[in-house]
Parts: sequence; C-alpha cells; structure tokens
Amino acid sequence: MKKFTFLCLLLGGFAISAQAQRVETTPQTSANVGLEPIRQGNWMVGGELAGLGYNFEAESFNIGLRPRAGYFVSDGVAIGAQASLGFKSVKGDGDNEWTYGVAPFVRYYFPGGASASGRFFGHGNVGIAGSSAGDNVALELGLAAGYAHFITQSVALETTVGYNYNKANINSGGGQSGLGVSLGFQIYLPGQR
Repeated sequence: MKKFTFLCLLLGGFAISAQAQRVETTPQTSANVGLEPIRQGNWMVGGELAGLGYNFEAESFNIGLRPRAGYFVSDGVAIGAQASLGFKSVKGDGDNEWTYGVAPFVRYYFPGGASASGRFFGHGNVGIAGSSAGDNVALELGLAAGYAHFITQSVALETTVGYNYNKANINSGGGQSGLGVSLGFQIYLPGQR
C-alpha cells in the first residue's frame, strides 16, 4: 500500500509541475517603433517578393522579384538601388519573356497618418530594363505608394500599389505603361551615429 501511495503522489507531483511549466506564446504581429527604424544613418535591406502587374499596351501579365538596399540620408528619406527579375506572359501569339533591370530609387516615409507600428511611404525609381525578347534596353520609370507594418523593431512587411512606364527605344515616340501591386519586406539596420 505504501508503494501505491508513493506512486500516486509521485505521478501527481509530475502532473502539477508539468502544468506549472506550460507556457503559451503567440507570434508577434506588431511593434511600437516610432521613428527609430527610419532615422538618418540607418540602412534598409529587403525587397518585393510577389510583384504582380498588368501592361495596358501589350496586354501582358507579369510577376517578379525586386531586391533593394537603401540608406537614410535624413529622417524618413532613403536613397538606394534595386534590381528586378521577372516573367512576362503575353496574350495571344506573343512569346513569353524574362525581364531584368536595375534602378536607383528614392523613398519618403510620410509623417502624417502614421501609427506607432506602421508608416505610409512614397517610392520612385528611374532606371534601365531589358528582356529576353531582344537587345534593346528600355528606360523604366516607376511611382508607387505603400504601407510598411513593423512586426518587430527592425522588420516590416510592406504592400505597394504603383504605376510603371517603359520606353524601349528612347528615340521613338511610343512607350508602355501598366499598374502593379506587390508584397514584400524590409529589414532596417541601425547605422553609426
């Protein structure tokens, strides 16, 4: 009987200690960051992971990736460079194409309408682009508006809506334009002050 009582007490002790050590955690979905990530001297690294677009003139659908890196020259203003790699599906008899490009950019984070865990921003770029369909290099212009939601002190998820314009031959009169949406992320790294 003593062994049975001892075994019951031992099992009860294990059950109580296991219950006491049970920890429930939830993933972090936002962080109150204020202005710290976008201060002068900081860096940002990241990009668009799922960019979708539609070209009005060529009636084509495209998807692409855009890695980027930038430096904050003042509070809320970053300059940097971005690369692009994409796939364009052409409607009808056209051939599908792989696209590529490189462009410097400027990004401005608006002070108004911001929350402690998010910021609206404007993004503009001017660069060059090309495709697997030919040797021509195109002038590429882009304007976008977006929102960065900080999930930690240094990582933000972003969504953007924008307009792109490509002009394959600078001497010709025609060009192509289209709208796009994208999802991505940025990592904000503190600089030396």
